[in-house]
Amino acid sequence: MTPTILSRQSRRLLQIGAALLLYSSLEGFAIPYLQSPRLGLSVHTLSAYEAVLLMVLGLVWPRLTLGPIGARLGCWVLVYSALSILAAYTLAAAWGVGIETIKLAGELPDGLTQGTPFQETAIKAIGYSSAMGVLAFALILNGLIGAPR
Repeated sequence: MTPTILSRQSRRLLQIGAALLLYSSLEGFAIPYLQSPRLGLSVHTLSAYEAVLLMVLGLVWPRLTLGPIGARLGCWVLVYSALSILAAYTLAAAWGVGIETIKLAGELPDGLTQGTPFQETAIKAIGYSSAMGVLAFALILNGLIGAPR
């Protein structure tokens, strides 16, 4: 049963990765129109990175030695983590806010200002929730260390 689950999840990770490549390509055209174009460039780069990460892990996924619960948890936490940090940066770039959370190399991107309490809280909550990806990476490492099937 687990090889079937891992195979389906592998395909899903590849599909989501390909969709993120498309998102990255289309978002690149929107960069000049965003409230913070510099942050928009970061979204473009981050989405391409996330796409490649998900596609590589999609290729590795069938080789993991995980049970059904670990496989499901790892896969969907990984996807959530990738999409949530991307959503936080996309919102920040579109709104031109996020000064409390988003800092690039210790500097604030051009055009980034203080947002409303709702905007700042939304960016912070969505962005920080992506830290759940650590759980996915721990499960992936465990699945790679486990005895091969």
